[in-house]
Amino acid sequence: MSRLTESPAWKLLQDTARSAASLVLKDLFAATPDRAEALTVSAAGLVLDYSKQRVDAVVVERLIALAAQQQLPRWIERMFSGERINASEQRAVLHVALRAPRDTQILVDGNDVMPQVHAVLDRMTAFADAVRSGGWTGETGSRITDIVNIGIGGSDLGPRMVCEALAASHAGPRLHFVANVDAAQISATLRSLKPSSTLFIVASKTFTTQETMANARAARHWLVSHLGEAAVAQHFVAVSTNLAEVRKFGIAAANMFEFWDWVGGRYSLWSAVGLPIMLAYGPATFRELLAGAHAMDQHFRSAPLAQNLPVLMGLLSVWNSNFLGSESQVIAAYAQRLERFVGWVQQLEMESNGKSVDREGLPVDYRTTPAHWGDVGTNAQHAFFQMLHQGSAMHAVDFILPLAAEHDYPEQQRMLIANCLAQSAALMRGKTADEVRTELQAKGFEGEALASAIAPRVFGGNRPSNTILLARLDARHLGALLAAYEHRTFVASVIWNINAFDQWGVELGKQLAQSVLRAIDAREAAGFDGSTRALLARIPH
Repeated sequence: MSRLTESPAWKLLQDTARSAASLVLKDLFAATPDRAEALTVSAAGLVLDYSKQRVDAVVVERLIALAAQQQLPRWIERMFSGERINASEQRAVLHVALRAPRDTQILVDGNDVMPQVHAVLDRMTAFADAVRSGGWTGETGSRITDIVNIGIGGSDLGPRMVCEALAASHAGPRLHFVANVDAAQISATLRSLKPSSTLFIVASKTFTTQETMANARAARHWLVSHLGEAAVAQHFVAVSTNLAEVRKFGIAAANMFEFWDWVGGRYSLWSAVGLPIMLAYGPATFRELLAGAHAMDQHFRSAPLAQNLPVLMGLLSVWNSNFLGSESQVIAAYAQRLERFVGWVQQLEMESNGKSVDREGLPVDYRTTPAHWGDVGTNAQHAFFQMLHQGSAMHAVDFILPLAAEHDYPEQQRMLIANCLAQSAALMRGKTADEVRTELQAKGFEGEALASAIAPRVFGGNRPSNTILLARLDARHLGALLAAYEHRTFVASVIWNINAFDQWGVELGKQLAQSVLRAIDAREAAGFDGSTRALLARIPH
Protein backbone atom coordinates (compact mmCIF):
# COMPACT_ATOMS: atom_id res chain seq x y z
CA MET A 1 0.00 0.00 0.00
CA SER A 2 1.19 3.55 -0.71
CA ARG A 3 1.77 6.18 1.89
CA LEU A 4 -1.34 7.98 0.62
CA THR A 5 -3.78 5.08 0.98
CA GLU A 6 -2.30 4.23 4.38
CA SER A 7 -2.51 7.85 5.57
CA PRO A 8 -4.99 8.83 8.31
CA ALA A 9 -6.99 11.29 6.19
CA TRP A 10 -7.38 8.84 3.30
CA LYS A 11 -8.44 5.95 5.53
CA LEU A 12 -10.91 8.17 7.36
CA LEU A 13 -12.46 9.14 4.03
CA GLN A 14 -12.70 5.47 3.06
CA ASP A 15 -14.67 4.86 6.24
CA THR A 16 -16.74 7.96 5.53
CA ALA A 17 -17.50 6.76 2.00
CA ARG A 18 -19.05 3.57 3.33
CA SER A 19 -21.55 5.59 5.32
CA ALA A 20 -21.93 8.17 2.53
CA ALA A 21 -23.18 5.38 0.28
CA SER A 22 -26.47 5.68 2.17
CA LEU A 23 -26.73 9.45 1.67
CA VAL A 24 -29.81 10.28 -0.39
CA LEU A 25 -29.53 13.72 -1.92
CA LYS A 26 -33.22 14.53 -2.10
CA ASP A 27 -33.53 13.58 1.58
CA LEU A 28 -30.62 15.88 2.43
CA PHE A 29 -32.35 18.75 0.64
CA ALA A 30 -35.59 18.00 2.48
CA ALA A 31 -33.82 17.88 5.85
CA THR A 32 -31.68 20.98 5.25
CA PRO A 33 -33.61 23.81 3.58
CA ASP A 34 -30.49 25.98 3.23
CA ARG A 35 -28.32 23.21 1.75
CA ALA A 36 -27.88 24.99 -1.58
CA GLU A 37 -26.76 28.21 0.07
CA ALA A 38 -24.38 26.35 2.39
CA LEU A 39 -22.79 24.42 -0.47
CA THR A 40 -22.30 27.27 -2.94
CA VAL A 41 -19.17 29.38 -3.37
CA SER A 42 -18.41 32.31 -5.68
CA ALA A 43 -15.16 33.62 -7.14
CA ALA A 44 -14.10 35.90 -10.00
CA GLY A 45 -17.62 36.07 -11.41
CA LEU A 46 -18.26 32.31 -11.23
CA VAL A 47 -20.73 30.52 -8.97
CA LEU A 48 -20.18 26.87 -8.02
CA ASP A 49 -23.21 25.06 -6.60
CA TYR A 50 -22.03 21.67 -5.36
CA SER A 51 -25.09 20.92 -3.26
CA LYS A 52 -26.00 18.04 -5.60
CA GLN A 53 -22.78 16.23 -4.71
CA ARG A 54 -23.06 13.28 -2.34
CA VAL A 55 -21.46 15.14 0.55
CA ASP A 56 -22.49 16.53 3.88
CA ALA A 57 -20.63 18.73 6.35
CA VAL A 58 -18.61 15.77 7.64
CA VAL A 59 -17.47 14.72 4.15
CA VAL A 60 -16.42 18.27 3.25
CA GLU A 61 -14.55 18.64 6.51
CA ARG A 62 -12.65 15.40 5.91
CA LEU A 63 -11.84 16.31 2.31
CA ILE A 64 -10.36 19.56 3.59
CA ALA A 65 -8.38 17.52 6.12
CA LEU A 66 -7.02 15.40 3.26
CA ALA A 67 -5.95 18.56 1.45
CA ALA A 68 -4.21 19.80 4.59
CA GLN A 69 -2.49 16.43 5.09
CA GLN A 70 -1.18 16.61 1.51
CA GLN A 71 0.09 20.14 2.20
CA LEU A 72 -2.03 21.72 -0.52
CA PRO A 73 -1.57 25.33 0.73
CA ARG A 74 2.21 24.84 0.64
CA TRP A 75 2.08 23.44 -2.90
CA ILE A 76 -0.05 26.35 -4.07
CA GLU A 77 2.45 28.80 -2.65
CA ARG A 78 5.37 26.88 -4.15
CA MET A 79 3.81 27.16 -7.60
CA PHE A 80 3.07 30.89 -7.30
CA SER A 81 6.57 31.50 -5.92
CA GLY A 82 8.31 30.06 -8.98
CA GLU A 83 9.77 26.94 -7.37
CA ARG A 84 10.68 24.11 -9.73
CA ILE A 85 7.73 21.91 -8.82
CA ASN A 86 7.93 20.09 -12.18
CA ALA A 87 10.64 17.89 -10.73
CA SER A 88 11.11 15.45 -13.62
CA GLU A 89 12.01 18.33 -15.95
CA GLN A 90 13.43 20.64 -13.28
CA ARG A 91 11.13 23.47 -14.30
CA ALA A 92 9.04 26.07 -12.57
CA VAL A 93 5.31 26.13 -13.36
CA LEU A 94 4.24 29.70 -13.93
CA HIS A 95 1.29 30.01 -16.25
CA VAL A 96 -0.07 32.25 -13.46
CA ALA A 97 2.69 34.74 -14.29
CA LEU A 98 1.35 35.12 -17.83
CA ARG A 99 -1.80 36.81 -16.55
CA ALA A 100 -0.33 38.73 -13.62
CA PRO A 101 -0.27 42.57 -13.73
CA ARG A 102 2.84 44.39 -14.87
CA ASP A 103 3.79 45.56 -11.37
CA THR A 104 3.83 42.00 -9.95
CA GLN A 105 7.15 40.40 -9.06
CA ILE A 106 7.55 36.64 -9.64
CA LEU A 107 11.01 35.15 -9.28
CA VAL A 108 12.58 32.09 -10.89
CA ASP A 109 16.07 31.43 -9.55
CA GLY A 110 16.14 34.98 -8.24
CA ASN A 111 15.20 36.59 -11.57
CA ASP A 112 11.94 38.47 -12.00
CA VAL A 113 10.14 37.01 -15.04
CA MET A 114 7.46 39.69 -15.27
CA PRO A 115 9.43 42.17 -17.41
CA GLN A 116 9.88 39.39 -20.02
CA VAL A 117 6.19 38.47 -19.87
CA HIS A 118 5.02 42.00 -20.46
CA ALA A 119 7.65 42.74 -23.08
CA VAL A 120 6.24 39.89 -25.19
CA LEU A 121 2.68 40.96 -24.42
CA ASP A 122 3.54 44.48 -25.60
CA ARG A 123 5.06 43.12 -28.83
CA MET A 124 1.97 40.98 -29.40
CA THR A 125 -0.18 44.06 -28.88
CA ALA A 126 1.76 46.16 -31.36
CA PHE A 127 1.70 43.37 -33.95
CA ALA A 128 -2.02 42.70 -33.50
CA ASP A 129 -2.82 46.40 -33.82
CA ALA A 130 -0.75 46.58 -37.02
CA VAL A 131 -2.44 43.55 -38.60
CA ARG A 132 -5.94 44.58 -37.56
CA SER A 133 -5.49 48.18 -38.76
CA GLY A 134 -3.94 47.23 -42.07
CA GLY A 135 -0.53 48.57 -41.13
CA TRP A 136 0.97 45.12 -41.61
CA THR A 137 0.30 43.92 -45.14
CA GLY A 138 1.23 40.95 -47.26
CA GLU A 139 4.05 40.87 -49.80
CA THR A 140 1.89 42.51 -52.49
CA GLY A 141 0.53 45.20 -50.17
CA SER A 142 -2.78 43.42 -49.57
CA ARG A 143 -4.43 43.71 -46.20
CA ILE A 144 -4.41 40.52 -44.11
CA THR A 145 -7.89 38.98 -44.19
CA ASP A 146 -7.15 35.43 -43.03
CA ILE A 147 -4.91 33.97 -40.33
CA VAL A 148 -3.95 30.30 -40.16
CA ASN A 149 -2.67 29.00 -36.84
CA ILE A 150 -0.51 25.91 -37.32
CA GLY A 151 0.11 24.02 -34.08
CA ILE A 152 -0.99 20.92 -32.22
CA GLY A 153 -1.93 20.01 -28.66
CA GLY A 154 -1.70 23.04 -26.41
CA SER A 155 -0.70 25.20 -29.36
CA ASP A 156 -4.05 24.44 -30.98
CA LEU A 157 -6.64 23.33 -28.43
CA GLY A 158 -6.43 26.37 -26.17
CA PRO A 159 -6.44 29.24 -28.67
CA ARG A 160 -8.95 27.47 -30.93
CA MET A 161 -11.31 26.88 -28.02
CA VAL A 162 -11.08 30.49 -26.82
CA CYS A 163 -11.56 31.90 -30.33
CA GLU A 164 -14.74 29.88 -30.78
CA ALA A 165 -15.99 30.72 -27.29
CA LEU A 166 -15.63 34.46 -27.95
CA ALA A 167 -17.05 34.30 -31.47
CA ALA A 168 -19.90 36.70 -30.65
CA SER A 169 -17.40 39.57 -30.41
CA HIS A 170 -15.28 38.72 -33.48
CA ALA A 171 -14.17 41.80 -35.41
CA GLY A 172 -10.76 40.89 -36.81
CA PRO A 173 -9.37 38.72 -39.62
CA ARG A 174 -10.91 35.31 -40.26
CA LEU A 175 -9.26 32.52 -38.28
CA HIS A 176 -8.35 29.02 -39.40
CA PHE A 177 -6.67 26.30 -37.33
CA VAL A 178 -4.61 23.42 -38.68
CA ALA A 179 -3.34 20.71 -36.33
CA ASN A 180 -3.71 17.23 -37.80
CA VAL A 181 -0.80 15.81 -39.78
CA ASP A 182 -3.46 14.37 -42.10
CA ALA A 183 -2.92 16.71 -45.05
CA ALA A 184 -6.65 16.73 -45.76
CA GLN A 185 -6.92 19.50 -43.17
CA ILE A 186 -4.19 21.81 -44.49
CA SER A 187 -5.32 21.15 -48.09
CA ALA A 188 -8.93 22.08 -47.39
CA THR A 189 -7.84 25.19 -45.51
CA LEU A 190 -5.51 26.45 -48.23
CA ARG A 191 -8.13 25.93 -50.96
CA SER A 192 -10.28 28.64 -49.38
CA LEU A 193 -7.50 31.25 -49.04
CA LYS A 194 -5.68 33.86 -51.13
CA PRO A 195 -1.90 33.82 -50.64
CA SER A 196 -1.62 37.61 -50.88
CA SER A 197 -3.89 38.19 -47.85
CA THR A 198 -3.05 35.18 -45.63
CA LEU A 199 -0.83 35.23 -42.55
CA PHE A 200 0.46 32.01 -40.98
CA ILE A 201 1.33 31.57 -37.29
CA VAL A 202 3.54 28.55 -36.65
CA ALA A 203 3.30 27.68 -32.96
CA SER A 204 5.82 25.17 -31.65
CA LYS A 205 8.00 25.54 -28.58
CA THR A 206 10.87 23.59 -30.16
CA PHE A 207 9.96 24.35 -33.78
CA THR A 208 10.57 20.66 -34.46
CA THR A 209 7.13 19.20 -33.62
CA GLN A 210 6.55 16.65 -36.39
CA GLU A 211 2.93 17.40 -37.22
CA THR A 212 3.28 21.15 -36.94
CA MET A 213 6.38 21.41 -39.09
CA ALA A 214 4.92 19.13 -41.76
CA ASN A 215 1.92 21.45 -42.04
CA ALA A 216 4.15 24.54 -41.88
CA ARG A 217 6.27 23.25 -44.76
CA ALA A 218 3.15 22.53 -46.80
CA ALA A 219 1.88 26.07 -46.16
CA ARG A 220 5.29 27.52 -47.01
CA HIS A 221 5.41 25.61 -50.30
CA TRP A 222 1.92 26.85 -51.19
CA LEU A 223 2.83 30.45 -50.44
CA VAL A 224 6.19 30.36 -52.25
CA SER A 225 4.64 28.73 -55.31
CA HIS A 226 2.32 31.73 -55.63
CA LEU A 227 4.35 34.68 -54.34
CA GLY A 228 7.99 33.62 -54.31
CA GLU A 229 10.55 32.97 -51.57
CA ALA A 230 10.71 36.59 -50.41
CA ALA A 231 7.06 36.45 -49.30
CA VAL A 232 7.82 34.09 -46.39
CA ALA A 233 9.10 36.90 -44.19
CA GLN A 234 5.87 38.89 -44.55
CA HIS A 235 3.40 36.01 -44.36
CA PHE A 236 4.83 33.84 -41.54
CA VAL A 237 5.39 34.54 -37.86
CA ALA A 238 6.47 32.09 -35.17
CA VAL A 239 5.59 31.36 -31.57
CA SER A 240 8.59 29.44 -30.27
CA THR A 241 11.67 29.30 -28.07
CA ASN A 242 14.02 28.02 -30.82
CA LEU A 243 15.33 31.05 -32.70
CA ALA A 244 17.81 29.03 -34.78
CA GLU A 245 15.11 26.78 -36.26
CA VAL A 246 12.78 29.74 -36.77
CA ARG A 247 15.44 31.57 -38.78
CA LYS A 248 16.21 28.44 -40.77
CA PHE A 249 12.55 28.34 -41.80
CA GLY A 250 12.84 31.91 -43.11
CA ILE A 251 11.15 33.83 -40.31
CA ALA A 252 12.98 36.87 -38.97
CA ALA A 253 13.85 37.08 -35.27
CA ALA A 254 11.67 40.19 -35.01
CA ASN A 255 8.69 38.06 -36.02
CA MET A 256 9.19 35.37 -33.38
CA PHE A 257 7.12 35.69 -30.22
CA GLU A 258 8.77 33.81 -27.41
CA PHE A 259 7.62 31.95 -24.35
CA TRP A 260 9.54 30.01 -21.72
CA ASP A 261 10.20 26.52 -20.43
CA TRP A 262 8.06 27.25 -17.37
CA VAL A 263 4.99 27.44 -19.63
CA GLY A 264 3.55 23.98 -20.25
CA GLY A 265 1.87 23.44 -23.60
CA ARG A 266 -1.59 22.78 -22.20
CA TYR A 267 -1.26 25.88 -20.00
CA SER A 268 0.03 28.13 -22.78
CA LEU A 269 -2.96 29.92 -24.29
CA TRP A 270 -2.19 32.87 -21.98
CA SER A 271 1.23 33.29 -23.61
CA ALA A 272 2.21 34.19 -27.17
CA VAL A 273 0.41 30.96 -28.11
CA GLY A 274 -2.70 33.11 -27.65
CA LEU A 275 -1.64 35.43 -30.49
CA PRO A 276 -4.56 34.28 -32.72
CA ILE A 277 -6.96 35.31 -29.96
CA MET A 278 -5.45 38.79 -29.86
CA LEU A 279 -5.45 39.09 -33.65
CA ALA A 280 -9.11 38.09 -33.88
CA TYR A 281 -10.53 39.99 -30.93
CA GLY A 282 -8.00 42.71 -30.21
CA PRO A 283 -5.53 43.35 -27.38
CA ALA A 284 -8.20 44.72 -25.01
CA THR A 285 -10.22 41.51 -25.18
CA PHE A 286 -7.12 39.37 -24.70
CA ARG A 287 -6.21 41.40 -21.61
CA GLU A 288 -9.74 40.89 -20.28
CA LEU A 289 -9.20 37.15 -20.67
CA LEU A 290 -5.97 37.46 -18.68
CA ALA A 291 -7.68 39.61 -16.05
CA GLY A 292 -10.41 37.04 -15.47
CA ALA A 293 -7.82 34.30 -15.05
CA HIS A 294 -5.76 36.47 -12.70
CA ALA A 295 -8.82 37.14 -10.54
CA MET A 296 -9.29 33.38 -10.17
CA ASP A 297 -5.56 33.00 -9.44
CA GLN A 298 -5.83 35.48 -6.59
CA HIS A 299 -8.84 33.69 -5.16
CA PHE A 300 -7.13 30.30 -5.47
CA ARG A 301 -4.02 31.58 -3.72
CA SER A 302 -5.75 33.39 -0.87
CA ALA A 303 -9.18 31.90 -0.11
CA PRO A 304 -9.53 29.41 2.75
CA LEU A 305 -9.73 25.85 1.48
CA ALA A 306 -13.35 25.40 2.51
CA GLN A 307 -14.41 28.47 0.48
CA ASN A 308 -11.94 28.00 -2.38
CA LEU A 309 -13.75 27.28 -5.64
CA PRO A 310 -10.99 25.40 -7.54
CA VAL A 311 -9.97 23.55 -4.37
CA LEU A 312 -13.50 22.29 -3.86
CA MET A 313 -13.76 21.26 -7.51
CA GLY A 314 -10.54 19.26 -7.22
CA LEU A 315 -11.49 17.63 -3.93
CA LEU A 316 -14.94 16.67 -5.21
CA SER A 317 -13.32 15.07 -8.25
CA VAL A 318 -11.13 12.98 -5.95
CA TRP A 319 -14.11 12.12 -3.74
CA ASN A 320 -16.22 10.92 -6.65
CA SER A 321 -13.47 8.99 -8.39
CA ASN A 322 -11.53 7.47 -5.51
CA PHE A 323 -14.17 6.99 -2.85
CA LEU A 324 -17.59 6.78 -4.54
CA GLY A 325 -16.51 4.83 -7.62
CA SER A 326 -17.53 7.32 -10.31
CA GLU A 327 -16.49 5.87 -13.67
CA SER A 328 -15.70 9.16 -15.41
CA GLN A 329 -16.16 12.92 -15.37
CA VAL A 330 -18.66 14.40 -17.81
CA ILE A 331 -18.58 18.04 -18.89
CA ALA A 332 -21.94 19.39 -20.09
CA ALA A 333 -21.55 23.01 -21.17
CA TYR A 334 -24.86 24.67 -21.96
CA ALA A 335 -23.35 27.07 -24.48
CA GLN A 336 -22.78 26.20 -28.11
CA ARG A 337 -19.68 28.39 -28.20
CA LEU A 338 -18.06 26.11 -25.59
CA GLU A 339 -18.18 23.19 -28.02
CA ARG A 340 -14.38 22.79 -27.89
CA PHE A 341 -14.12 23.28 -24.13
CA VAL A 342 -14.30 19.52 -23.50
CA GLY A 343 -11.33 18.89 -25.79
CA TRP A 344 -9.31 21.50 -23.92
CA VAL A 345 -10.26 19.99 -20.54
CA GLN A 346 -9.36 16.51 -21.78
CA GLN A 347 -5.80 17.54 -22.55
CA LEU A 348 -5.54 19.66 -19.41
CA GLU A 349 -6.65 16.94 -17.03
CA MET A 350 -5.75 13.68 -18.73
CA GLU A 351 -2.29 14.73 -19.93
CA SER A 352 -1.59 16.31 -16.54
CA ASN A 353 -2.91 13.63 -14.20
CA GLY A 354 -2.87 10.49 -16.31
CA LYS A 355 0.01 9.08 -14.28
CA SER A 356 0.68 5.76 -12.53
CA VAL A 357 3.72 6.72 -10.45
CA ASP A 358 3.94 9.33 -7.72
CA ARG A 359 6.46 12.13 -7.30
CA GLU A 360 8.93 9.72 -5.78
CA GLY A 361 8.65 7.37 -8.77
CA LEU A 362 6.69 4.73 -6.87
CA PRO A 363 3.67 2.96 -8.41
CA VAL A 364 0.34 4.25 -7.15
CA ASP A 365 -2.32 1.88 -5.87
CA TYR A 366 -5.23 4.27 -6.39
CA ARG A 367 -6.96 5.69 -9.42
CA THR A 368 -5.60 8.97 -10.72
CA THR A 369 -7.53 10.94 -13.32
CA PRO A 370 -10.84 9.60 -14.56
CA ALA A 371 -11.65 9.94 -18.25
CA HIS A 372 -13.12 13.35 -19.07
CA TRP A 373 -15.67 13.62 -21.87
CA GLY A 374 -18.88 15.36 -22.82
CA ASP A 375 -20.61 17.69 -25.24
CA VAL A 376 -22.65 20.85 -25.32
CA GLY A 377 -26.22 20.79 -24.06
CA THR A 378 -28.82 20.13 -25.27
CA ASN A 379 -27.03 17.96 -27.83
CA ALA A 380 -25.64 15.86 -25.00
CA GLN A 381 -29.12 15.10 -23.69
CA HIS A 382 -29.97 13.38 -26.97
CA ALA A 383 -26.68 11.48 -27.12
CA PHE A 384 -25.56 10.05 -23.78
CA PHE A 385 -27.76 11.34 -20.95
CA GLN A 386 -29.75 8.11 -21.09
CA MET A 387 -26.65 6.38 -19.69
CA LEU A 388 -26.10 9.11 -17.10
CA HIS A 389 -29.64 8.74 -15.78
CA GLN A 390 -30.25 5.01 -16.01
CA GLY A 391 -26.95 3.32 -16.79
CA SER A 392 -25.47 0.81 -14.38
CA ALA A 393 -22.41 2.97 -13.58
CA MET A 394 -22.20 6.39 -11.96
CA HIS A 395 -20.59 9.31 -13.81
CA ALA A 396 -20.07 12.68 -12.15
CA VAL A 397 -21.21 15.69 -14.20
CA ASP A 398 -20.17 19.33 -14.36
CA PHE A 399 -22.97 21.51 -15.74
CA ILE A 400 -21.65 24.85 -17.04
CA LEU A 401 -24.21 27.56 -17.75
CA PRO A 402 -23.68 31.14 -18.96
CA LEU A 403 -26.88 33.00 -18.03
CA ALA A 404 -27.01 35.91 -20.48
CA ALA A 405 -27.85 35.33 -24.12
CA GLU A 406 -25.39 36.53 -26.76
CA HIS A 407 -28.01 36.45 -29.53
CA ASP A 408 -31.46 37.81 -30.38
CA TYR A 409 -33.53 34.81 -29.30
CA PRO A 410 -34.17 35.17 -25.55
CA GLU A 411 -36.90 32.52 -25.57
CA GLN A 412 -34.32 29.92 -26.65
CA GLN A 413 -31.96 31.03 -23.89
CA ARG A 414 -34.75 30.39 -21.39
CA MET A 415 -35.21 26.91 -22.88
CA LEU A 416 -31.46 26.28 -22.61
CA ILE A 417 -31.39 27.36 -18.95
CA ALA A 418 -34.48 25.28 -18.17
CA ASN A 419 -32.93 22.18 -19.72
CA CYS A 420 -29.66 22.58 -17.81
CA LEU A 421 -31.34 23.04 -14.43
CA ALA A 422 -33.84 20.26 -15.14
CA GLN A 423 -31.13 17.75 -16.05
CA SER A 424 -29.10 18.40 -12.91
CA ALA A 425 -32.26 18.14 -10.80
CA ALA A 426 -33.30 14.90 -12.53
CA LEU A 427 -29.89 13.31 -11.92
CA MET A 428 -30.25 14.15 -8.26
CA ARG A 429 -33.94 13.34 -7.72
CA GLY A 430 -34.57 10.35 -9.95
CA LYS A 431 -38.05 8.83 -10.06
CA THR A 432 -39.30 6.00 -7.85
CA ALA A 433 -41.50 3.08 -8.89
CA ASP A 434 -44.37 4.53 -6.86
CA GLU A 435 -44.03 7.88 -8.65
CA VAL A 436 -44.01 6.12 -12.00
CA ARG A 437 -47.06 4.02 -11.06
CA THR A 438 -49.04 7.08 -10.03
CA GLU A 439 -48.08 8.90 -13.22
CA LEU A 440 -49.05 5.97 -15.47
CA GLN A 441 -52.33 5.35 -13.67
CA ALA A 442 -53.26 8.95 -14.33
CA LYS A 443 -52.72 8.19 -18.03
CA GLY A 444 -55.04 5.16 -17.88
CA PHE A 445 -52.51 2.33 -17.51
CA GLU A 446 -53.71 -0.68 -15.50
CA GLY A 447 -53.17 -4.38 -14.99
CA GLU A 448 -50.33 -6.09 -16.86
CA ALA A 449 -49.74 -3.05 -19.07
CA LEU A 450 -49.13 -0.98 -15.95
CA ALA A 451 -46.91 -3.57 -14.26
CA SER A 452 -44.67 -4.04 -17.31
CA ALA A 453 -44.32 -0.30 -17.95
CA ILE A 454 -42.93 0.67 -14.53
CA ALA A 455 -39.36 -0.70 -14.41
CA PRO A 456 -38.02 0.98 -17.60
CA ARG A 457 -39.27 4.35 -16.33
CA VAL A 458 -37.61 4.25 -12.90
CA PHE A 459 -34.61 6.55 -12.37
CA GLY A 460 -32.27 5.74 -9.49
CA GLY A 461 -31.28 9.38 -9.00
CA ASN A 462 -28.70 10.31 -6.38
CA ARG A 463 -26.11 10.95 -9.11
CA PRO A 464 -23.63 13.71 -8.34
CA SER A 465 -23.15 16.95 -10.23
CA ASN A 466 -21.77 20.47 -9.96
CA THR A 467 -23.45 23.47 -11.53
CA ILE A 468 -21.16 26.34 -12.54
CA LEU A 469 -22.86 29.62 -13.45
CA LEU A 470 -21.32 32.49 -15.43
CA ALA A 471 -23.12 35.80 -15.82
CA ARG A 472 -22.17 35.75 -19.50
CA LEU A 473 -19.67 34.12 -21.81
CA ASP A 474 -17.30 37.04 -22.29
CA ALA A 475 -13.51 37.16 -22.12
CA ARG A 476 -13.27 37.92 -18.40
CA HIS A 477 -15.66 35.18 -17.29
CA LEU A 478 -14.11 32.71 -19.73
CA GLY A 479 -10.65 33.47 -18.34
CA ALA A 480 -11.88 32.79 -14.82
CA LEU A 481 -13.52 29.51 -15.89
CA LEU A 482 -10.39 28.23 -17.60
CA ALA A 483 -8.17 29.16 -14.66
CA ALA A 484 -10.57 27.40 -12.28
CA TYR A 485 -10.20 24.16 -14.23
CA GLU A 486 -6.41 24.56 -14.41
CA HIS A 487 -6.24 24.90 -10.63
CA ARG A 488 -8.74 22.06 -10.11
CA THR A 489 -6.32 19.82 -12.03
CA PHE A 490 -3.41 20.94 -9.84
CA VAL A 491 -5.39 20.33 -6.64
CA ALA A 492 -6.15 16.74 -7.66
CA SER A 493 -2.49 16.15 -8.52
CA VAL A 494 -1.40 17.33 -5.09
CA ILE A 495 -3.88 14.98 -3.42
CA TRP A 496 -2.62 12.08 -5.57
CA ASN A 497 1.03 13.09 -5.02
CA ILE A 498 1.77 13.14 -8.75
CA ASN A 499 3.48 15.64 -11.05
CA ALA A 500 0.79 17.35 -13.15
CA PHE A 501 3.28 19.19 -15.34
CA ASP A 502 5.21 16.58 -17.31
CA GLN A 503 3.83 14.31 -20.05
CA TRP A 504 6.33 11.57 -20.73
CA GLY A 505 3.51 9.27 -21.75
CA VAL A 506 3.20 10.98 -25.12
CA GLU A 507 6.88 10.60 -25.99
CA LEU A 508 7.21 6.85 -26.70
CA GLY A 509 4.67 6.91 -29.52
CA LYS A 510 6.41 9.94 -31.05
CA GLN A 511 9.76 8.13 -30.97
CA LEU A 512 8.35 4.95 -32.48
CA ALA A 513 6.58 6.95 -35.21
CA GLN A 514 9.98 8.09 -36.48
CA SER A 515 11.19 4.48 -36.61
CA VAL A 516 8.05 3.35 -38.40
CA LEU A 517 8.37 6.20 -40.90
CA ARG A 518 11.94 5.14 -41.68
CA ALA A 519 10.74 1.55 -42.08
CA ILE A 520 8.05 2.65 -44.54
CA ASP A 521 10.60 4.61 -46.59
CA ALA A 522 13.18 1.80 -46.52
CA ARG A 523 10.61 -1.00 -46.93
CA GLU A 524 12.37 -2.78 -44.10
CA ALA A 525 10.41 -3.82 -41.01
CA ALA A 526 13.05 -5.80 -39.11
CA GLY A 527 13.12 -5.11 -35.42
CA PHE A 528 9.40 -4.54 -34.99
CA ASP A 529 6.89 -6.84 -33.33
CA GLY A 530 4.94 -9.31 -35.43
CA SER A 531 1.79 -7.21 -35.57
CA THR A 532 3.60 -4.05 -36.68
CA ARG A 533 5.55 -6.02 -39.31
CA ALA A 534 2.31 -7.51 -40.66
CA LEU A 535 0.63 -4.12 -40.77
CA LEU A 536 3.62 -2.53 -42.49
CA ALA A 537 3.46 -5.24 -45.13
CA ARG A 538 -0.05 -4.04 -45.99
CA ILE A 539 1.05 -0.43 -46.53
CA PRO A 540 1.07 0.39 -50.27
CA HIS A 541 4.39 1.66 -51.66
